[in-house]
Amino acid sequence: MLDIIVIALMVTGLFFFFGTTIGLHRFPDFYTRMHAAGKGDTLSSILLLSGLALYNLHHLSPDTVQVSLKIMFICVVIFITSPTATHAIMDAGYESKVKYWTRRKDSSAPQSSIEPGKGEDT
Repeated sequence: MLDIIVIALMVTGLFFFFGTTIGLHRFPDFYTRMHAAGKGDTLSSILLLSGLALYNLHHLSPDTVQVSLKIMFICVVIFITSPTATHAIMDAGYESKVKYWTRRKDSSAPQSSIEPGKGEDT
């Protein structure tokens, strides 16, 4: 039963990492990419590390319990610091006036407010 839970956590964590990667490549601007990175990275890291902590408990001993507790402590640290860092980076982008994506009203095709050749894809 423990193996099934570990596999489910690991596969779900990999799914969210994959989704984060797609979001980073497909979203049009800095803010949406940071949103994908912040949410997906936090959730997938916690799922993968939780699966690792449970897998470590296969051979129950004081040493494995201690290691699993340390891994869960790392999960708590990631849960607190990753969204905070994402917010700080997005706030810095906002303060430095990074342009955000807008859609033109005359066309239904998405357009970027960033001019071509300025370092961002359109």
